[in-house]
Amino acid sequence: MDDSRTSRLFFTAGCLLGLLGVGLGAFAAHGLRAVLPPERLVTFETGVRYQLLHALALLGVAWAAERWPGRLPRAAGWTMLAGVTVFSGSLYLLCLSGVRGFGAVTPVGGVLMLAGWLLLALSPWLAKAR
Repeated sequence: MDDSRTSRLFFTAGCLLGLLGVGLGAFAAHGLRAVLPPERLVTFETGVRYQLLHALALLGVAWAAERWPGRLPRAAGWTMLAGVTVFSGSLYLLCLSGVRGFGAVTPVGGVLMLAGWLLLALSPWLAKAR
């Protein structure tokens, strides 16, 4: 995948994650407040917060893919996207289903998000020369 296509992909993914995050935040505030116990609502909102932060991070990945072309920005984007899907997704499933086993995979998502940030930080330093 070329760097221009990579930047468009992660820019679009960031926008869609942001759109979904705002929708899920509104759903939590208006639809779940009366249904979920307060501690599960807080957990759901944690998933939304990390999703929205990583939506913005993917916009940064899109910019980095144009600025410092190569494999690292692309790897950072896919790793962050996987991380936020596992992290936030597992929290949403935990809160909505009550199945505590979903919480067991949440740290995997956190590690993936951390790895994505590290890959993004390395991007300008290990980029191919233009």
